[in-house]
Amino acid sequence: MVAAYLRRGLAAGLIAGLLSGLFAFFVGEPAMDRAVALEEASAEAHAGGHHEEEIFSRGAQKVGLFFATGLSGATVGGIFGLAFAYFRDRLTSRSDLARSIFLAGAVFCGMALIPALKYPANPPSVGDPETIGARTIAYFALVGLSLLAIYAAWQISHALREQGMDDTLRRLAIGVGLVVVVVALFLALPSGPSAGDFPRGLLWGFRLAALGTQAVMWAGIGVLFGFLSERANRMERREAGHRVAF
Repeated sequence: MVAAYLRRGLAAGLIAGLLSGLFAFFVGEPAMDRAVALEEASAEAHAGGHHEEEIFSRGAQKVGLFFATGLSGATVGGIFGLAFAYFRDRLTSRSDLARSIFLAGAVFCGMALIPALKYPANPPSVGDPETIGARTIAYFALVGLSLLAIYAAWQISHALREQGMDDTLRRLAIGVGLVVVVVALFLALPSGPSAGDFPRGLLWGFRLAALGTQAVMWAGIGVLFGFLSERANRMERREAGHRVAF
């Protein structure tokens, strides 16, 4: 059974990854092109007009974009399938589609949305290259802690439901508590790099495109995995009906 969820996750993740690649290509790449042009112009100005040749051209990078998003989508989709196998019977939704969308939304919030509020994506020319190691550690620490906070909120919500707490009051308490925890994490972790004089419109276009790419991938995984699971459930019920009939 777990293997079936893994296969569905790989398939859903691959398709969702390619869809996110399309989004990144049409929405994110124009902003990346402008950011790269600014970086090259700045580098040439500091180097007296000398321009270092790229190892990979922008054309090759754009082709590689689909390979990267497809591979990453399949990877996280497979992990999502294993996580779904664990959480399926612990979620209160009545259908696998609803369970899948809920779980994908929770993972998106922990892995992409909350970290993006503290450490939004930046073009290559933003930030001191010497601090990239520390910034990477801080980012992944926030990702892990955000996922842990969401998991803890879900566990507490489940416990409060078991105790008969009113649903509206329970959701309000969990929501407020989660916000308090996230704010505390934001205050405890170091701040992100300053964008300096980088054009604000281009900066926020790049950041929104990066977050949108993640949103497309996780929405795709949630919907596609749920659809595949519902399809498999219908086939199982049909086969069970045939066995009873015979």
